[in-house]
Amino acid sequence: MSRSRPIATADSYDNFVAKVGMQQQNQHAASTYRANFTSRNRLLIEYAYRSSWIIGAAVDSIADDMTKKGVRITSEIDPKRSGVLESEFEALNIWDCLNDTIKWSRLYGGAMALILIEGQAPLTPLDVNKIGKDSFKGLIVLDRWMVNPNFGRLIKTLGPDLGKPEFYDIVTTAQGLPAWTVHHTRLIRFDGVTLPYQQSRTENGWGMSVVERIFDRLTSYDSTSVGAAQLAYKAHLRTMKIAKLREIIAMGGKPLDALMKNMEMVRQFQTNEGLTLVDGQDQFETHSYSFAGLPDLIAEFKEEISGATGIPLVRLFGQSPKGFSTGDSDLANYYDAVGTQQERRLRRPVRMLFDIIHRSNFGEGLPDDFTYEFNPLWQMSEVDRSTVATNTATAISTLYDRDLLSKKAAMTDIRELADVTGIGSSITDEDIDDAEDSPPPGAKDIGAKGPSEGDREPVSEKPTGDSARSGKDNSRWLRWFK
Repeated sequence: MSRSRPIATADSYDNFVAKVGMQQQNQHAASTYRANFTSRNRLLIEYAYRSSWIIGAAVDSIADDMTKKGVRITSEIDPKRSGVLESEFEALNIWDCLNDTIKWSRLYGGAMALILIEGQAPLTPLDVNKIGKDSFKGLIVLDRWMVNPNFGRLIKTLGPDLGKPEFYDIVTTAQGLPAWTVHHTRLIRFDGVTLPYQQSRTENGWGMSVVERIFDRLTSYDSTSVGAAQLAYKAHLRTMKIAKLREIIAMGGKPLDALMKNMEMVRQFQTNEGLTLVDGQDQFETHSYSFAGLPDLIAEFKEEISGATGIPLVRLFGQSPKGFSTGDSDLANYYDAVGTQQERRLRRPVRMLFDIIHRSNFGEGLPDDFTYEFNPLWQMSEVDRSTVATNTATAISTLYDRDLLSKKAAMTDIRELADVTGIGSSITDEDIDDAEDSPPPGAKDIGAKGPSEGDREPVSEKPTGDSARSGKDNSRWLRWFK
């Protein structure tokens, strides 16, 4: 009876004779992946953010696009209160603070926005029911290097924050903040690139900087572009063959001085319209450098950086599309991805901030059915906007004429779509309140009762046979339904 023993296996493709495969002795077999831990090097990524416009665009673009259009309230709420909520977002720079928080989370791997509530201790959990009148003072942004997570107490309550630190210690006080210990409910946290659990532990519980993934591609692009710029100085090289040059240099003295004087005179007279004066035994030559292939190589590195960041070339580099492409499909896909990020990362914080602002201004929470939508990022052309405005006006007018919309509802819908259609923004709350919330004029003419029995055509008189098929008498029995 033979005993089994473990045998080493290799699952990848190998060719021993040709030395092809990851298990053979070749250059490709030495390839592997290692973490560069760029996210931990705060000074490096800060220098890169300040000096590299590509890293600046990679960090800023998505954060700017996630916050630049704001939201619109879609639920049934008092128009005046809706206006107050939107104006408070602007007055307290909420969108700017959220923008900075997302930016620094992408740059450093994590950042937070501290909710400032006057009269409540930061150490205690946020109690929205105790938010006083005008007590909400806005947000202040803290990146991952300004706070220390306290892993001594983790969140044990079931929910999306399970396992995360319950408290964070503010370690930098340059912004005027004391060295507070802040409860997690008072913080809006964003991670950069979300990491698996074990890798997140190596980053002190945070995510990863977006710079880390594109660092090698970025250095390749910068090396190529800077090298191409330096080649411009060598695009036109001039050489001169001088008889017995080594002997003249070795001899020195007057022969070497005469040579240098000769070269200075050549340089002086060698202009676009001048002559090159050389000895009969000397040979003067020019060499031009070819830049063929460099544009394609740089373009390839651009595409790799664009793919690594998920930002199209037209947005990241401001590069106009080539060929028959307009770039609209690339931007449409990119805006869809940004919309996904808005739904995943911004919906909860924005909903909470709306609730806090509502309580701070009106002393009560938001209605249970409160809803809002992010404004679309795609900008229509004037022709498309005009077409949408015409179709919208026609549709609302048709619904109004067919007794399906009241005047008040029609005016409300027109104003809600003003950002898209460009019409109806001048409709005020007073105009809507003054509008009669009653059926359209067509419904008033019919009256409360339907047609009298004497006006109705008997159903039995419905034409049959050839008369029905020809349609000559259909108007008599169809008069019921008009």
